Amino acid sequence: MVETAKGRGARSNASGRYEQDRREAFDDGWEAEDAEAPTLRTQLMAEHPKTIIAKNTSPDIGFDRSINPYKGCEHGCIYCYARPSHAWMGLSPGLDFESRIFFKPEGARLLEQELSRPRYRCKRIHIGGNTDPYQPVERETGSTRAILEVLQRFNHPFSIITKSVLIARDLDILAPMGRDGLASAYVSITTLDRALARAMEPRASTPAKRLEAISRLAEAGVPVGVGFAPVIPGLNDHELEAVLEAAAKAGATSAMYVTLRLPLEIKDLFREWLADARPDRAARVMSLVRQTRGGRDYDPDWNTRMKGTGPLSELLAVRFKAAVKRYRLDQPRHQLDETKFRVPPEMKRQLELF
Repeated sequence: MVETAKGRGARSNASGRYEQDRREAFDDGWEAEDAEAPTLRTQLMAEHPKTIIAKNTSPDIGFDRSINPYKGCEHGCIYCYARPSHAWMGLSPGLDFESRIFFKPEGARLLEQELSRPRYRCKRIHIGGNTDPYQPVERETGSTRAILEVLQRFNHPFSIITKSVLIARDLDILAPMGRDGLASAYVSITTLDRALARAMEPRASTPAKRLEAISRLAEAGVPVGVGFAPVIPGLNDHELEAVLEAAAKAGATSAMYVTLRLPLEIKDLFREWLADARPDRAARVMSLVRQTRGGRDYDPDWNTRMKGTGPLSELLAVRFKAAVKRYRLDQPRHQLDETKFRVPPEMKRQLELF
């Protein structure tokens, strides 16, 4: 059994691929019963970028601009596709990713500046496309809240995705903007099994709380969908119908899914976690994963990376389509209104000073 850091997902903190020095675990002779390992505490670090809106040209994402209030994520989801990005910071995609979190204290000011530029053209901004905008440190920094306040002042449309019931804190912004066609939300639910969720997503809201988030958003008039992501063959794929049904009952009107992706360092981190957390099915799960990726742990092809290929992936697609129809999650996607965007008068006056 791997000795794990309390409340964390990754089982190790291997060096990132760009680091010159390599960290390696070793046996110092101490036994687990000799001393309890200290809790790994989160370190919050300020980042000062020049811009806040990120652009992308990925053909399979569905949006071309996004804002990520944080780098790294305390939720510690072992499968998180954003983990490799921490290597760019000279840090480990393992425990560093979930315990060394970067935030942008000037994010709201930068957003005001970018939205106020004469050449700016309004288009939906997605919040949280990389890491969760409502991870636990949001209670301390309020970074996501500050960004939403700016978007509200500018009547700027946005979508947002999270695994946290903390999103309900901002219903005073989300509700009126949702009713005005300026905001929509997705809540990601990977499993209804609380034990599996605790092992796989140690600091994310429980499945019940995520369903509560859907309910509160829907009741407030915010268009809300459910993301069954990722689908992990042999681990949670049997829950597809149950998750969609529960979300529909809570008020979701749309759904999406993504098959497990294991690029770069994630494949080793996931294998390590699987061998420790679910040793009885580790070999089976990895065999099924490879069946969705042409015999490899991961296939980065733009056309297939989100859903995979092969008979197993085709079966998942058929099941998803049937469940979406059965639970009426096939409602037309909510189109956000880009015509209401306005630069507030006070921002225009500030620009005239320069």
